[in-house]
Amino acid sequence: RLAKLTAAVMLSRDVPVHLFSSVVPTPYVPFAVRKLGAAAGVMITASHNPKEDNGYKVYWCNGAQISSPHDKEVLRCIEEHLEPWSASCWDQDLVDGSSLRTDPLIHINSCYMDELASLCFHRSLNSSCPLKFVHSSFHGVGHSFVQEAFQVFGFAPPIPVPEQKDPDPNFSSVRCPNPEEGESVLELSLLLAERENARVVLATDPDADRLAVAERGDRCGWKVFTGNELAALLGWWMLFNWKENHPDPADTQRVYMLATSVSSKILRALARAEGFHFEETLPGFKWIGNRIHDLSKTGNQVIFAFEESIGFLCGSMVPEKDGVSAAVVVAEMAAYLQNQNLSLNQQLHNIYTTYGYHLSKTSYVTCNDPPTIQRIFSRIRNFEGDGLYPKVCGGLCVIHVRDVTTGYDSSHADLRSVLPVLRNSQMITFTLQNGVVATLRTSGTEPKIKYYAEFCAAPGQSDVRRLEEELQGVTAALLNEFLQPDKNHLII
Repeated sequence: RLAKLTAAVMLSRDVPVHLFSSVVPTPYVPFAVRKLGAAAGVMITASHNPKEDNGYKVYWCNGAQISSPHDKEVLRCIEEHLEPWSASCWDQDLVDGSSLRTDPLIHINSCYMDELASLCFHRSLNSSCPLKFVHSSFHGVGHSFVQEAFQVFGFAPPIPVPEQKDPDPNFSSVRCPNPEEGESVLELSLLLAERENARVVLATDPDADRLAVAERGDRCGWKVFTGNELAALLGWWMLFNWKENHPDPADTQRVYMLATSVSSKILRALARAEGFHFEETLPGFKWIGNRIHDLSKTGNQVIFAFEESIGFLCGSMVPEKDGVSAAVVVAEMAAYLQNQNLSLNQQLHNIYTTYGYHLSKTSYVTCNDPPTIQRIFSRIRNFEGDGLYPKVCGGLCVIHVRDVTTGYDSSHADLRSVLPVLRNSQMITFTLQNGVVATLRTSGTEPKIKYYAEFCAAPGQSDVRRLEEELQGVTAALLNEFLQPDKNHLII
């Protein structure tokens, strides 16, 4: 209904509209924007949130989510037109009767699957793969699209979780339809996988733009990969296949991988060792999507991008995270590794052994008082005196500070951050002498202060337990020394 209302508003002003006749994954809209040469795109989706929280995602003509100045201009137009033009702009009969309305579903799905085939590197191996895969679409839109993607790659279809196969706005079988929550929300998928003797579980979130993966081990039950761990695997995989198809080392000079600034730095370690380019963006895939567009204009190619909240983009066929393509790419990677007598988890440790262990910890505190949040971050910015940031965290020297809110970055000679300044939010990153990178940031949608910490160890540092203990110590210091939960009445 909301999609039809959006279309009706456009049609009432004689603007041609491509309206999908059925639900589609979120990445289909930005893909269609670019393929059809549209001026903009709108995706109505609540994702894993309750149906009352339907969101309205807007994409620019480059296929990426809108950013400045377009987001500010949209807001200005809303504020200047708080009353509808007329009752006719809500007339849904326009959608059914207008010659300006077309249905792009069949064409766009065909184009998407054709381009998806470019990410398939081992089709003959896929067709003989002994592995079984279970897929849950979490009561969302992903089922038929993931099934077709597997067919494109030459796989037998994945086994669907029947209770979660079809769209259901009530999310009847899960307490929280967010696969990022891990094993607790994957219960039906894991039970089905055990019954079917399937080793890999793939779970797309309700709008199919994110992906969770679990793998059954030989002796230790199920391993549910974090977003950062999956990114290490997918980054390695995309680079491995790129190099297989581009043996000239000079070609690597135009290859990029991207990640948001609160995500793992594992791609940075790969880039330093393998010679491609790695860049960080601000949190949110809109920044990645727009950077992909900018890089493509100068002849560069982004072969992988991600954010830690299980959002992945393999290749750059769409400037948005894409759970459908990520699911089938993970399946092909698992099939290839199976042929090498390796599991996904074993290969993850091979990557860490080669490029250095990257161990992450992410959590948050709740603060329902905005002035308290302001005081916390003001104190950090004046920790050692007026305008002086902390020099020590948990007994370790702070060697760099980046403050996106003010545009400060001590790692650069001009003390300016290369990331865009975000004055309406709080975000400070600390780099410590032992290799830990820690970030404090406010949530854009909830009364939370999130904290992210990662131990970026050098190759050869393989005492994982010691690394985890050091990371835990830094995380505790970050919380107690900088956020002061007791004094500030924060909810942990």
